[in-house]
Amino acid sequence: MFRWEVIQQITIKSNDFAVEPELTAKIFKNKRLRVYELPISYYGRTYEEGRRFPGGTGWRAMIALIKYRFMN
Repeated sequence: MFRWEVIQQITIKSNDFAVEPELTAKIFKNKRLRVYELPISYYGRTYEEGRRFPGGTGWRAMIALIKYRFMN
């Protein structure tokens, strides 16, 4: 969850699974913002019901975190 003023200041370049890491990196790059973790209720899928992600999704997320945190 984000405040509207914060989201308006961020230019999002990703259009795939890298959106979340991009937002995370850009939020942490801004020293004036604070990040709070809030508990949620979550009932995950079983392995049989689970969603399969394409290979390399995790690596793309890591690359996006590094890219948007240190390079842009």
